[in-house]
Amino acid sequence: MALTSMPRLPAIIFAVLICAVSAHAQPSAPAAPDPDRLLARAIELHQAGDILGAIDSYKAVLAISPERVDALSNLGAAYVRLGQFADAITQYEAALKADPANHTVRLNLALAYYKSARPSAAIPQLKRVVAADPEARNAYLVLAECYLQTGADQEVISLLKPREALFGADLAYAYLLGTALLKSGAVNDGQQYVDRVFGAGDSAEAHLLLGIAHFNRHDYKAAQAELERAVQLNPRLPTVSSTYGRTLLLLGNPDAAERAFRRELETNVNDFEANLQLGNIRRSAQRYADASSYLERAVAIRPDDLAARKLLATVRLQQGEVEEAVRMFEEIVKQAPDAVDVHVQLATGYNRLKRTADAQREREIVDRLNAAEAAKQKGGS
Repeated sequence: MALTSMPRLPAIIFAVLICAVSAHAQPSAPAAPDPDRLLARAIELHQAGDILGAIDSYKAVLAISPERVDALSNLGAAYVRLGQFADAITQYEAALKADPANHTVRLNLALAYYKSARPSAAIPQLKRVVAADPEARNAYLVLAECYLQTGADQEVISLLKPREALFGADLAYAYLLGTALLKSGAVNDGQQYVDRVFGAGDSAEAHLLLGIAHFNRHDYKAAQAELERAVQLNPRLPTVSSTYGRTLLLLGNPDAAERAFRRELETNVNDFEANLQLGNIRRSAQRYADASSYLERAVAIRPDDLAARKLLATVRLQQGEVEEAVRMFEEIVKQAPDAVDVHVQLATGYNRLKRTADAQREREIVDRLNAAEAAKQKGGS
């Protein structure tokens, strides 16, 4: 993230008055700190790589001028360099409060959300950036990536498809749009973008796109071959290892799948599938603390995903955090009233809380839903 440039300092004219009234001159008061000089020093330290020194200097500027946008923004950038995204977000938000129209700061805030596995929080900020600057190519691409991570493939298509003229032959554009089209089942439309990426040479992106196409057709062996090649060419390509891991799971190789998911998170902590699958694997192994960490991140990435929320609530129940688990299941059942497994879990939670009537009600709902499903299957046979 670029440092905010310091404004040109005004010329300072010094007048020197020599007074010989007394042989003993009175000591002068110490000069007040100059925030411009402090900011210049902070930027110098920041650019030299002394991030902690720069942070102290930015704080000194803000102690004098608390709403100084350039110091707030640069302090946020310094925290990003240390990986302290929560602190960075606080500074960027303060800068935007002082200057709501500063879209450079808003983009940096969105990137801090994105890098801290909060793409859902990044999306509204990025939408405001591109609304203010329709030519902001990088903001469009980050927004498209956030949509992909949150499972909003149609949003990627709606965002990028009408803007082909803006991106031209940009391979990142072709890759993101091709991925969204293939994932949404629009194989023919997606193929032209696959061809475009392949036309640039034997690339990991091209093999990943083909792997996704095979995966969506349930041809997992063909998907495995393409994804293995993609991993060989670029193991750091976002989603390549998690897609490979999902393929390996379906082919009955859970150990290799787990290694693939871990590799994904080493370079792409925002990957929903890797967090979800590792959380489920850890839950099955009764490693509930690890499972909780992965699943919390998955829910942060996709707050409305029922599978992630159910798994996290189940882990809470298994950890003995019964009241929290019940609260979570109650929220889930509002969105999925016919989910038998959720009603079963709620009955278990209510029993543990000695809420006998509530538990009985849930068991009755389970019986009714099971009976309705059995009747439906009998009628269709």
